[in-house]
Amino acid sequence: MADDMGWNDVSFHGSDQILTPNIDALAYNGIILNHLYTQPVCTPSRAAFMTGKYPIHLGMQGNPIYAAEPVGLPLNEKTLADYLKDLGYTTRAVGKWHLGFYKKEYTPCYRGFHSFYGYYGGFISYFTHILQDVYKNIGEFSGYDLRRNEESVWEQAAGQYATDLFTKEAVNIINEHDIQKSPLFLYVAHLAVHAGNTGQLLEAPVESIQKFQHIIDPNRRVYAGMISKLDDCVGEIMEALENKQMLHNTIIILMSDNGAPSINNAAPDVTNFPNWGSNFPFRGAKGTLWEGAVRSPALIWSAALQQNARVSTNLMHMTDWLPTLYSAAGGDPENLAPNIDGINQWYMLTLNLPSKPRTSVLLNIDEKNRNAAIRVEDWKLIIGSAQNGKYDGYYGNTWDIFEGYSTSYNVSAVIDSKSGKAITTVANNFFMSWANEYAIKTRRYQATIKCESTNLWDKTEKKENEASCQTSPCLFNIVTDPCEKNNVAKLYPAITTELYNILKYYRMGLIPQISQPVDAFRADPKLWNNTWSTWIN
Repeated sequence: MADDMGWNDVSFHGSDQILTPNIDALAYNGIILNHLYTQPVCTPSRAAFMTGKYPIHLGMQGNPIYAAEPVGLPLNEKTLADYLKDLGYTTRAVGKWHLGFYKKEYTPCYRGFHSFYGYYGGFISYFTHILQDVYKNIGEFSGYDLRRNEESVWEQAAGQYATDLFTKEAVNIINEHDIQKSPLFLYVAHLAVHAGNTGQLLEAPVESIQKFQHIIDPNRRVYAGMISKLDDCVGEIMEALENKQMLHNTIIILMSDNGAPSINNAAPDVTNFPNWGSNFPFRGAKGTLWEGAVRSPALIWSAALQQNARVSTNLMHMTDWLPTLYSAAGGDPENLAPNIDGINQWYMLTLNLPSKPRTSVLLNIDEKNRNAAIRVEDWKLIIGSAQNGKYDGYYGNTWDIFEGYSTSYNVSAVIDSKSGKAITTVANNFFMSWANEYAIKTRRYQATIKCESTNLWDKTEKKENEASCQTSPCLFNIVTDPCEKNNVAKLYPAITTELYNILKYYRMGLIPQISQPVDAFRADPKLWNNTWSTWIN
């Protein structure tokens, strides 16, 4: 799981600016999930992934958890790791948690994971592993945040790049895993490509940045280096799985928790954390309800899926992963909690059935900020806006389109990547048609979103649909208008009313947000050896 990675930041979606050969190899030999939806921001997406429930049914539909906030994923919720542990899996978590840590019971090793190596909060700096949180009328809290299980280990890792640390940990877990003893669930939730602390937002090794001299914007160039390191991680993990002879019986998912905040930010909680990512051609940025925030670059790969490698346009949501993976692991979905919102999509993925398991996705209802969105079949309804509609007309920056593109897409780099080579070792030769220029470029074309009716990067052009959806609902046909340029609510009042009534139905079952005031007197890392720690017990 990448953090804040934009739709346009992986090259299998059509961009030639930042090439991601290891990720692309998985995409072309697996299933590109072109309609996978997340939540607008970090914590709600991770809560949905872990529980199979919409955040409104957890009280976690608002802002991400702040480091000094005494809140966590409700303890009565069973997680994906819990369910897989019941099936005999060894469960390992690496990287970002962000589901609460004020009491130890909320931390990963108490939520179904046998081990954890990573950080509890929402982000850290890439080399020093420090999290700085600034709270209005309180001040700045700063401390180290890197742990192995419950023990702080930042001193041993000082100066090492976070993406490399998490990659090394994931590879070591694979190398040391006893295949005969149990199957493995490995959850790698990267810091990349979330921005770091104020003053050092973007960080990458020099050699990674130097690969992108064709990118003019210096911040975007560093960001490209961060993406490249993430792509390297995918290759390292694929190589390790192949060397361990586990790849033939492994399912790999890659996705982002939400869209990029880019160089403009769309929600109060991310105001100081732009990352120069690109959601082009989608509208909006992290924290909004536009496609740029909630439609994730995503794929699933398995040797079992090669026969049906394709670009899928079926609706999926983060909540679907729990029942889908539980079913794929041999579990009976009847044993899952009866009130989960996720839908088992495993048979749709493996058999490519014409039926659509999911016809609607609740994108969010935020009762505090008074906005909501839902997609039903081809239609999407948005009510309200983020930051008074300040970013309703945001589609990206000019460098997304004009600056720093390489001359051509390097198909050979995809085939010869560590992922490409690993895939070749387990692929049935009959299904190796992906590894040629025509097949790759065809699938890449199919995965690329195109919006042809308006000049999206002309900032002087005023569009009627850029008005906020606060005064009246906005309705879009996402299939014919994926960039949400034409509000057709007045043209289709019956559809608008139908979707509005579905939102009202969901609103009746909403659990109020469980956010709490910052615990300034007890959470401050200065009280805990300058380390973010569980502070209640």
